[in-house]
Amino acid sequence: MSARPRLLVTGAGGMVGGYVPEVFRDYELILTDVVPGLIPLDVRDSLAVMAMARREKPDLILHLAAATDVDRCEQEPEEAFRSNAGGTQNIAAACLEKEIPMIYVSTAAVFWGDKPDPYVENDTPKPANVYGRSKLAGEEIVASLLPRYAIVRAGWMIGGGERDKKFVGKLVRMMAEGKKHLKVVNDKWGSPTYAKDLLAGIERLIRRQSYGLYHMANEGWCSRYEIALQIRELLRCPDVKIEPVSSDQFPLPAPRGRSEAIWNKQLELLGLPPQRAWQEAIREYLEKELLDERAGV
Repeated sequence: MSARPRLLVTGAGGMVGGYVPEVFRDYELILTDVVPGLIPLDVRDSLAVMAMARREKPDLILHLAAATDVDRCEQEPEEAFRSNAGGTQNIAAACLEKEIPMIYVSTAAVFWGDKPDPYVENDTPKPANVYGRSKLAGEEIVASLLPRYAIVRAGWMIGGGERDKKFVGKLVRMMAEGKKHLKVVNDKWGSPTYAKDLLAGIERLIRRQSYGLYHMANEGWCSRYEIALQIRELLRCPDVKIEPVSSDQFPLPAPRGRSEAIWNKQLELLGLPPQRAWQEAIREYLEKELLDERAGV
C-alpha cells in the first residue's frame, strides 16, 4: 500500500461516514453517497459501482452504505436486502475484480439476543429481524467472495452531532427542551459504539492488514436506562425523573433481541489497544459535539 493509500468510502454522508475525514486524514479519500456534496454513488447499482472502482482505482474500499432503520427494514424487507445484501455484493464484486481489500461494517443485530454474556466472534449468528438478516447476508457474501476482507460488527451506534436522530441525540434534545419525566427501557442490553472510535479501530486494522471478523464496540455493555442515567449526570439535570420501563411499553414493527452486547475478543487476541469504555465515549461525544450546540442545556 502506498504512502497515501486511496480509500473509497460508501455511505460517507451518514452518521459514521461523517468522521472519516478526521480519522483517515492520512489517506487520499474518495467519499461517495447518494446525498448532495459527495461523489454520487448508489451501491445498489452494480454498473455504477464497477465503473466507480475502475475509474478511481482505490487501494481499498470501506463499505458503510446501508439501510439502517431497523423498523423500516422490517416493513420493507425487499429494499433492506437490496441495499444491505445486494449493495454489499456489488462492492465485493468490484473489490474482487480490482484485487483490493474490503472493510464491511456489520452489526451485533446478527445475533438472536438470548445469550446471558456478550457475544463473541465465533458465536453462531441468528438474527431476530430483517435488518439483522440482511446485514448477515452481506457478511456471508463478503466472506465467500473475497480473500482479503475485514467484517467489523458494531453495537448501538452513537455519534453524528447535530444530525443525531438516534437514542442519545433524542434524549439530549428532550432534556434540553425541558422534559422532566422520561420513560426508558431497562430490559434490553447492548454495547454502545461511538462512530469515531469505530473508525479509529478500523484504521488500526487497515494499517496492520489484519483481515477476518471482528467485534468493535466500546468496552462494556448496558441498558438504555443506564445510558439515560449517564446522560442526565453529564447534562447536570438531577431534576429529570428517568423511569425504567419494559420494552413492552414501546411496541415496534421489528422485534429486538434481549441482548446486543458484544465482546471484542479478536481485537484482544491481536494485542490491539482496547476500545475505551462506553461511559468515556459518551462523555466525549456530549461534551465535544452536542453540548456546544445546545447552549440552553
